[in-house]
Amino acid sequence: MPGFSEQFITREKTMKTGERDYLNMLCDVSELAALLVGSENIGGFLQQTVGMVARHLKSDVCSIYLYEEETHEVVLKATIGLNPGAVGKVRMKLGEGLVGTALEKLELIVEESGSRNPKFKYFEEADEDRFESFLAMPIQRGVEKIGVLVVQHEQVDYFSEIDVMALRAIASQLAGAIENARLLMNIERHDEVHTTAEILENLRFVKGKSAVSGYALAPSVAVGWGRMNLHADDPESEEGGTVDDFYRAVYRTINQLRHLQGNVAERLPESASLIFTAHFMILKDESFISGIVRRIEDGEIPAEAVRSVARYYISVFSSSSHAYMREKVVDIEDLATRILANLRSEALEEPPAAGGCIVIAAELYPSDILKMASEEVRGIVLVSGGITAHVSILARSMHIPLIIADQPYLLNVPDGTPVLMDADVGNLYVNPSEKIIKQFESRNELKQSAESVADFVSDVTKTKDGVRIHLLANINLLSELPLADRLKAEGVGLYRTEFPFLIRSHFPSEEEQYLIYKKVFDTMTGKVVTIRTLDLAGDKVMPFLDAPKEPNPQLGLRSIRFTLENRDVFEQQLQAILRASADHENVRIMFPMISSIDEFRTARDIVFDSMHRLSRLNLPHNSQPEIGVLVELPSLVEIIDEIVSEADFISIGTNDFVQYMLAVDRTNEKVSDYYQPFHPSVLRSIAKIVRSVTTGGKDVYVCGEMAHEMDYIPFLVGVGVRVLSIDPQFMPAVQKCIADITVTDAETFSRELLSLVTVKDVKRILYRRGRKDATSPGRAGG
Repeated sequence: MPGFSEQFITREKTMKTGERDYLNMLCDVSELAALLVGSENIGGFLQQTVGMVARHLKSDVCSIYLYEEETHEVVLKATIGLNPGAVGKVRMKLGEGLVGTALEKLELIVEESGSRNPKFKYFEEADEDRFESFLAMPIQRGVEKIGVLVVQHEQVDYFSEIDVMALRAIASQLAGAIENARLLMNIERHDEVHTTAEILENLRFVKGKSAVSGYALAPSVAVGWGRMNLHADDPESEEGGTVDDFYRAVYRTINQLRHLQGNVAERLPESASLIFTAHFMILKDESFISGIVRRIEDGEIPAEAVRSVARYYISVFSSSSHAYMREKVVDIEDLATRILANLRSEALEEPPAAGGCIVIAAELYPSDILKMASEEVRGIVLVSGGITAHVSILARSMHIPLIIADQPYLLNVPDGTPVLMDADVGNLYVNPSEKIIKQFESRNELKQSAESVADFVSDVTKTKDGVRIHLLANINLLSELPLADRLKAEGVGLYRTEFPFLIRSHFPSEEEQYLIYKKVFDTMTGKVVTIRTLDLAGDKVMPFLDAPKEPNPQLGLRSIRFTLENRDVFEQQLQAILRASADHENVRIMFPMISSIDEFRTARDIVFDSMHRLSRLNLPHNSQPEIGVLVELPSLVEIIDEIVSEADFISIGTNDFVQYMLAVDRTNEKVSDYYQPFHPSVLRSIAKIVRSVTTGGKDVYVCGEMAHEMDYIPFLVGVGVRVLSIDPQFMPAVQKCIADITVTDAETFSRELLSLVTVKDVKRILYRRGRKDATSPGRAGG
């Protein structure tokens, strides 16, 4: 900072007394203890704290800002020197202003003149015009954000290194006490929020994270941890009824479920209409129906009889030691809720209750996504802190915008409240104004106009200097195949086979799998089709397995390890693939999570055994599939030459490769900043793999998210990748990006990145190129 060292030198001679004062304060906790004991309330404690800090640091201003997790804001809670009337009114989003930036980055900010920093945010009500020097110290417990301790002074360049040391130590000492104060104040604040108007005001704008991009404007409906109200708010207010009324509600429920089942079968052939099987089986359970009827005949009103029997079933399922039985609770709740709605004659025939709405939920299973898709839900907001990959992929495949917002109080938003989702960036607007709605409508019109470029996708993708790059499609669901075909995908580089397993309550049979895979091959006649064998566990769990919970599932019995341990499951899948591709050329079978040549050889031998078995049974099948490896583990990097010599092709799954290379759980938002595809080790490893495969004369392609991200495409082309496998919706943008680069430029760019040794330097180069491309006429609107 300009002037910092000179000021420190000139002040050093005169600071001995001050230093002693600071050290005495830091070593003596009695003053802090006195504040804790002597304060009449929490607000008084915070106010006395800022007075103490200002006195010891001889600053004109000291303020405490606390972080509110629900709104992602830092709020002025106590100050000396600023206008007391600003307390509670001065608010900044995380990352906004110098205060919000200090907390977001958990970094000290020192400014000789705070107002000159472009990040400085001025609040007229604070009366801080005359204060120049600015020092903000984050208050934290580990990575937990608590607040910010700020001191200011009228004199320019006032604070020294000693001030910084002192404030850092003070913030550390105060962290525990201020954290407790913050939690208690949050409880008080939440207790005060009762009315609908107050709820909507506090949640007017929520910054979340985009899991599936898109836009939606619709009424909201909240789904909490329990789907059914097991206890009526006012049982006496419910009307009576007869056994006939109950039977009519059941018949109505059956008709609705048949309608939903048909919708699911049409939109998701993989499900084979089995998503509501549990509902129908419960309705067929004689003890369920007769138990309710008996209670009605004994004088209970039908609604309470349904609740009573449902509670009994829920208690039985909940107490089971088997995970797949415990998950039946969701089916019971869903079924009972539908019957209760039909008893009240409130059920809607078409669409069902959540149809046309934005669902706010605490937790979702894959089956929930399928039901919501069948009900034509407009969008989903998850209020938990994270999301499993298969839920995200399924929502994307069903074209349902999805936002993750760590805001449990969103569940209190009254049903029917208008909500606007900007899932492209993760913003949520509760009860948005007409102005906001019009802004988004205008933006969407422009976006739709831009998306019309999809009609002009070329049959062939080439770089600016004419080098051919092949674009294959990642396919999650059969419903995505028509889009891939319309966008002229040259084949399937990755067909994920997990969803038929995830959405059933049992393993799909060989015949069920055969029908699904055959649709893939029939749709892609004449084109390459790559089938990835089962990639389960980790973030994709089948509850019916009833396997013990693993302490670290990402490093446990997943993917190829699972299929090798469950050979009968593996053989059925391989036989289904081989039979379905009997009349198809260019068939590729790819094994995920291979860690050694030994694993690859074992898996490949099972493919050969499956072909021999089908030959003995005289069943038509493909006898010449290419067998390859999905490189996701760093253990393959040093033996890649040997892997290439035995595999027919290599694909690089960058998502898991980055995760395992850097030991970062990519679904854990607490460490998301460490998930860095641009890490030098990741880039060098990819380059080494590509070089080895091309030297060995085999095919190599990238099928992870790096393959469609504009920052990395020039690098991938530069190191020799000539095939990219991407989700179909990205094809127009990726084709345009490739058409704007030359191989020569890409090779120069990749060499520059590979020469760097720090993450910081790579980020700098990527940022520089990104800004250049953003201003280039050739990339406008790309």
